[in-house]
Amino acid sequence: MEKKRAGHEIKTISNLLKREISGMFSEEEHITGMQGRILGYLYHHREDEIFQRDIENEFLIRRSTVTGILQLMEKNGLIFRQSVAKDARLKQLKLTPKAIAANERIEAKIDRMEAKLIRDIGEADLKIFYAVTEQMKKNLGE
Repeated sequence: MEKKRAGHEIKTISNLLKREISGMFSEEEHITGMQGRILGYLYHHREDEIFQRDIENEFLIRRSTVTGILQLMEKNGLIFRQSVAKDARLKQLKLTPKAIAANERIEAKIDRMEAKLIRDIGEADLKIFYAVTEQMKKNLGE
């Protein structure tokens, strides 16, 4: 019998999740996976002043990459940039009503996907799963 490997199992689940999530985002205003993650981040930080550098730091992606993503999101009517009173050179990222509505639809789909993912897994097993994955992340971070 072939030995199971944790890394292989994690990669397989990751691929399945990516496929599921990409399908959800592509249905919503032609939003890519990364645009969807940025949209969610901006949505959950609507009351904060969020700038491009915050996106770069949060997702660990290069400035040029973020610039391209944000320009496309702006072109597609998902975000706009607003000057900040304390420094007119700074442009705060803000969601449009279209983006807020799209994010709410996406999050509802993600909630359904999460429920599907953990269906028939007991609370005790989930607690163990989260503890194990936390330890794995620590192990890899060493």
